[in-house]
Amino acid sequence: MKTVLFCGGQGMRIREYSEAVPKPMIPIGHQPILWHLMSYYATYGHKDFVLCLGHKASVIKEFFLSGRPQTFADCVVSGFGRNVEIIGDARDDWRIALIDTGIAPNVGERLTAVRSHVENEEMFFANYSDGLADVDLASMVETFRRSNKVACFLAVRPTMSMHLITISADGRPQSFRNAREADLWINGGFFIMRPEIFDYLRDGEDLVGDPFARLIAEDKLLAFKHEGFWCPMDTLKDRQFLEELVDRGETPWLQGGVSSSLRIATR
Repeated sequence: MKTVLFCGGQGMRIREYSEAVPKPMIPIGHQPILWHLMSYYATYGHKDFVLCLGHKASVIKEFFLSGRPQTFADCVVSGFGRNVEIIGDARDDWRIALIDTGIAPNVGERLTAVRSHVENEEMFFANYSDGLADVDLASMVETFRRSNKVACFLAVRPTMSMHLITISADGRPQSFRNAREADLWINGGFFIMRPEIFDYLRDGEDLVGDPFARLIAEDKLLAFKHEGFWCPMDTLKDRQFLEELVDRGETPWLQGGVSSSLRIATR
């Protein structure tokens, strides 16, 4: 299955980094978060990617165009670099379409711009490229395949420690509840879709909005609930949390990585 990654946004909520590099290229450990996300899909055997570029597209292109296998893998060097022996997975079997979809388009428009790359697929993945999760992708795919829906999204718990307030008509607070304790779900940014999604997209529309409302009206949208690890990288605090995980050798988003028992909501 192909994976469409939306890499064109300007990352306004984490501008300290995104002014210098596009948000998907912000490093977590020694590699950008985009690399970690692509590695997640690759561990499930999905190595055919379509990157929707925009803001600072040349930075992402240069990363892949100048990359060498030894950049991503352990290696043994001899002859002062003339001879390189790769140890382990070199990630040199990824196929990556680098498509410039412009600076201003929203996610729906970016998806439409790469329609020709996925319209002949039975189904395909899509992702915002700024978050990581340990969801069982094979289970998500199988659940979606059996559902016969047009689109599926990952539903996760809110991460912020906010209070939900019930207020009476005359303005009196009735109750306070922590958002983590309420039965609330939000869009986690991991999608699976069939090409029929383009029948629900109109010119200029974002992906999650009117198109999803149309899918809901026809009972064609599936939510895949995930209670495990999920972390968006919206702020510097989020990045610091992910960086600390990698420093401890914990990469719960990768099969075989050390799994973290902490949900992101505890950060």
